Amino acid sequence: MTEAAIARTDTPDASSPGMLVVRYGLGAVMILGGIVLLIISPASLGVDGFAMAVGGGLSVLLLNLLFRLSVSSEDDRAQEERARAYFDEHGEWPEEEPRQGRKWVLPAGVVTYEQEQAQLKARQAAVDPPQ
Repeated sequence: MTEAAIARTDTPDASSPGMLVVRYGLGAVMILGGIVLLIISPASLGVDGFAMAVGGGLSVLLLNLLFRLSVSSEDDRAQEERARAYFDEHGEWPEEEPRQGRKWVLPAGVVTYEQEQAQLKARQAAVDPPQ
């Protein structure tokens, strides 16, 4: 089996419902349980239970966040390895991939200056036809 095939079979779908429930739902349920404990028993037991449950839930969410950050750095390392392999083969560093710059989307009905000028020219051309 190739490395790509192994990577595909070992990594579960990151956006599957079960994965999302484990990743975020578990921490949210723990936090919600702490809030319920505080509401049911506002005395000492409720405050202690609230602190433990919320602390545990936030810990689960933070661990998931840190794991996602560490996995995303693996993509950078893989890209660096591909660049090194290209360098070994061709003797030069590969060109940087062009950045995907922002694509601006204006709200409906908004007209830019250039569009306004084109509309004015079109109106002038309609009113004063060339002779």
